[in-house]
Amino acid sequence: MTPKEPSLTFGIEEEYHLVDIETRDLRQAPQELMDACEKALGEQVSPEFFRSQIEIGTHVLTNFKDARAELGRLRKTISDTCRQFGVAPIAASTHPFAKKHSLQTTQKERYQELARDFGGVGRRLAICGMHVHAGIEDPELRIDLMNQARYFLPHFLMLSTSSPMWEGDDTGLRSYRLAIFHGLPRTGLPQRFSSYDEFMRTVSVLIDNNIIEDASKVWWDLRPSTRFPTLEMRITDVTPRIDDALSIAALYLCVLRMLYRRRKQNLTWRPYPAFLIEENRWRAQRYAVSDRLIDLGKGELIAFANLIKELVELVAEDAQALNCTQEVAHTLRIVEEGTSADRQIATLQARLQAGDTIEDAQKAVVDHLITETISGI
Repeated sequence: MTPKEPSLTFGIEEEYHLVDIETRDLRQAPQELMDACEKALGEQVSPEFFRSQIEIGTHVLTNFKDARAELGRLRKTISDTCRQFGVAPIAASTHPFAKKHSLQTTQKERYQELARDFGGVGRRLAICGMHVHAGIEDPELRIDLMNQARYFLPHFLMLSTSSPMWEGDDTGLRSYRLAIFHGLPRTGLPQRFSSYDEFMRTVSVLIDNNIIEDASKVWWDLRPSTRFPTLEMRITDVTPRIDDALSIAALYLCVLRMLYRRRKQNLTWRPYPAFLIEENRWRAQRYAVSDRLIDLGKGELIAFANLIKELVELVAEDAQALNCTQEVAHTLRIVEEGTSADRQIATLQARLQAGDTIEDAQKAVVDHLITETISGI
């Protein structure tokens, strides 16, 4: 029996780094700053693992016109509030030159407990991401769509990359964030589950042994949320351009709708070995949109530009139904212009070629990110 059609309502969560406007280095947020943000935004803002980070979350959304307005309002409010304290947010997954030894964990029991649990790995977690929740009310359907949507996770990552630099080094990766995050337990590609019960039985082994208190400490690239009846996509870097963020969120929702639509026709996306999906995940992390992914159906490396065109065509009916054709089409522009990671490296190299010191060139990258984070809102 086909489950009830999912609502595909959605929400977007973004994490930002906080930088000092004068030094461009990371800045530990004073409590007064957090208090001011919470006064302005209430439960839509919260601290993150380090005091130099902040997180926002939209309300439950039903269309992308509202999503643009709300995400823009949240970014603008955070930016305006931070500037009163000489701070600016940047929507990038790593800071270009900050050193991890200067960071302080947020004085909140959850984060203090995580810091103790993670040890040295936790001291490297100066990373930010974007999470997209998609409303799928039926828990069995949530698991079925998670199993199928794993295939597309490298595509979403490829479009979002914004973390090419770490502690002043060009890492050669377009998403160094994932290299750091993968050092934690319970991360990476989710395994396939036959049912929601199997998922819960698996996670309960850790809960029953007091390793974790609930499934919120399972940090897979894609997971059933424990707080909401949603399937939460977590693989993506946070993107400084708001248009890119909305585009990726729209493509994710359309892929889920396409998979559900096929299910109603007794079709399912062919399952592929995690080994091969992981290879595409690595290629997305390493190269981003200018390179290729393996078309697992053909068994061939194909230019990502061609793959994304095919995907946009595949979900055209779904984009029309969800009224996000423009947002989905924007993925083609991301491929054409490159991701934030590409622009950061280009900014760095241009300033170095112009004669800047490495320190000044890195600060120019931060300035670039500050500008992009509030552009278009």
